[in-house]
Amino acid sequence: MAAVDEPELAEAHLRQLLGSLGLDVNYVRGQANTLYFLDDGREHAVVDFVGGYGSLIFGHNNPTLVAYAKQLLDAQIPFHAQFSYHPYANDLATALNRVHRREFRTDENYRAIFANSGAEAVETALKHAEMDRSIRLAALGEEIHGHVEEAQAAVAAGSAVVADHAYDELGVTDRSAGALERLVEAIHQHNEPRFLRQPLFLTLEGSFHGKLAGSLQLTHNSAYRLPFRALAAQARFLPFDQPGAVEKVLDEERTYVYDVVMRDGVVDVTERELPVIGGFFVEPIQGEGGIHEVGVDMAQAIRAAADTAGFPVILDEIQSGVGRSGAFFAGSHIGLRGDYYVLAKSLGGGLSKLSVLLVRDSLYRPDFELLHSSTFAKDAFSCHLGRKVVEMLEADGGSAYGRVIERGARLRAALERIRSTFPDVVKDCRGRGLMLGLEFQDQSTCDDEIIASNARNGLIGYVLAGYLLREHRVRVFPTASASHTLRFEPSVELTDDEIGQLESGLEATCRLLRERAGARLVGAA
Repeated sequence: MAAVDEPELAEAHLRQLLGSLGLDVNYVRGQANTLYFLDDGREHAVVDFVGGYGSLIFGHNNPTLVAYAKQLLDAQIPFHAQFSYHPYANDLATALNRVHRREFRTDENYRAIFANSGAEAVETALKHAEMDRSIRLAALGEEIHGHVEEAQAAVAAGSAVVADHAYDELGVTDRSAGALERLVEAIHQHNEPRFLRQPLFLTLEGSFHGKLAGSLQLTHNSAYRLPFRALAAQARFLPFDQPGAVEKVLDEERTYVYDVVMRDGVVDVTERELPVIGGFFVEPIQGEGGIHEVGVDMAQAIRAAADTAGFPVILDEIQSGVGRSGAFFAGSHIGLRGDYYVLAKSLGGGLSKLSVLLVRDSLYRPDFELLHSSTFAKDAFSCHLGRKVVEMLEADGGSAYGRVIERGARLRAALERIRSTFPDVVKDCRGRGLMLGLEFQDQSTCDDEIIASNARNGLIGYVLAGYLLREHRVRVFPTASASHTLRFEPSVELTDDEIGQLESGLEATCRLLRERAGARLVGAA
């Protein structure tokens, strides 16, 4: 513990904000769905529905995983054996592929690239997708260059002539000697700026893909993104669950260059589409955007557009994956198969910082492995733990998935009772499995100024969280980009008593909102 006269240097501003909301609790122990803090020398239990923002599918310090971690440490497995053979990483990749083949009924394998966090794995996906696009772009440029040289040689040899249509298409009016070279120059002037166009990535409104320089550009919340907009490739945000918007954006972004063709001794020009779009990032269930599940029609539109235009679908399963939805891949519920998958959070079992990018074998660029690396990625400890997590989920015919569905249904029933009892306070309940959200009605015009001002400032969800923690020993948080929606992501070990404690706390919370009792919500009365 720091001496009283020493300044607090570790994100002190955030600590002050947490303190103002009653959330600056120092937890000293965690087990299953319970966190403990000390007060007057005694431990006090808090039911944790945050679950490490979805990182604890098996709860805090799961005994099986802890015992396995101790076994690994006792065996003195190496944490730092970079640039060597890692069979344990291959074992985890194989296990993930086995699950994917079952859930999506496919035979194609996915290559694995390891990282430490979800945002880092998203950055890795961005890099691989751009490398692939750049290679395809360069190949197209070389092909056009070859066609131009062939046409020049044929015209010079007298075996081909240039069609008038070609000159008309490029606006070449001077067709005297050297007209072909003027045509070639016109093609070059048209094509060059288009080949230099920056890549564009697509994602959805409400998306959250991380806060690093690249991943941040894919995160819809402008408060996070705009201050750093100039740092990385840009994204377009499509309206959530509006299938028609997918084809519309393709039409708007479609870019063509000119190529040269020869048929029966006649040189002409034709348009070729450039690979401008680097990929489409999709969360099958949006987490920080307010717990919204992508619909089947939207999934089909995204998959069809990607297949037509030739860009990858990159499924961000960082929060929704690894069993949280009642399947390993949440995309399997809506039939959305990705070309890439990003996995993290629960994959580390709550004990290790582990993420992985899976890339469809037919799209994988092996040279990427020589251009990308991560010092702490692919270590033995993390990979072994990840393999154990997959093994636990798949055990007994996947009984853990069934328990996620059953526990999730029980939790959702409690949330639905809250919604039906307080329709003037609660707007919606949604989600799947153990990834649920409760959206509150807009309180920004409430005649209680404490409630209204916190709603206007985007803090109402944190105020409610502070009240639940202080008065009911229940830990919840709002979603990052929809602060009026509380998120619930407990572990599969969730009990009926814990659900009852949450329901009781939410009932009291909703009564105070209904009564406009803002002072009581913030502990000032």
